[in-house]
Amino acid sequence: MAVKKKTKKKKKKRKSRKKKNDFQLPLWFHYVLLGLMVIVFFSIIYLFFIHPYKYRWKKCTGIKAYGVCIPKGDYLHGLDVSRHQGKINWDDLALISKEELPLDFVFIKATEGGDFKDENFQSNFNSAKKTGFIRGAYHYYIPLTPAKKQADFFIQNVPLESGDLPPVLDIEVINKKMTSGALQDSIKIWLSLIENHYQVTPILYTSYKFKSKHLSHADFDKYPYWIAHYYIDTVRYEGEWSFWQHTDVGIVPGIKELVDLNVFNGTKVQLEELLLPPSNPQTK
Repeated sequence: MAVKKKTKKKKKKRKSRKKKNDFQLPLWFHYVLLGLMVIVFFSIIYLFFIHPYKYRWKKCTGIKAYGVCIPKGDYLHGLDVSRHQGKINWDDLALISKEELPLDFVFIKATEGGDFKDENFQSNFNSAKKTGFIRGAYHYYIPLTPAKKQADFFIQNVPLESGDLPPVLDIEVINKKMTSGALQDSIKIWLSLIENHYQVTPILYTSYKFKSKHLSHADFDKYPYWIAHYYIDTVRYEGEWSFWQHTDVGIVPGIKELVDLNVFNGTKVQLEELLLPPSNPQTK
């Protein structure tokens, strides 16, 4: 009899274990989970493989050239380059001047922060003039590096000449340790030092969102504004602007990598009015 009792207890334990193991999630939960997985999967596909290139499927309302849709309007066209474009064949690039939609000007990265010079700057800067482009040089601003150090470094490395575009300040980021006011004060020092040295009003490059958020002070409105805003038909910024960087995926002869393309909001005469005059101290 004792043996039978033990076997009954064992059977009861097995049944209770089976009941515990038999617990299953409702069928609807599986469908919801599967649906969420599908949404996440296609969201990743869209964000990383479709969204960055959706401009390729967008209807072009302007002119198709250089692998992109060029904004509609009476603009002058140009590009900007740095070491990221690698070694440029400037003779091939110069053939663009004979195209139906020529590129007239080029901005070239010169310096960054207080101690970095673009390794291709001197070669690109000299070749741009030799091949007939209206050239300009820009400095990438590092917020926490002293403004005077950055201005002095740019001046030491960029001997602008008569007929060149004014120096450009490229400001795209703000350090978390800084307020917008501190950033503005720092930028004003750089702009003032550069203007005093080259005797010309510098150009301010940034995105329309960054300018609206951090550079909305009226003191910056006197500077020619070079706005970065990609894959749109018209500039949404309501203020005045001189240059518009409308894409970063241009394809041009002489450059193997993708390149930024820009337009100037004015005539050839108005562009020439921006250039450094013969009386500029840098030409002596």
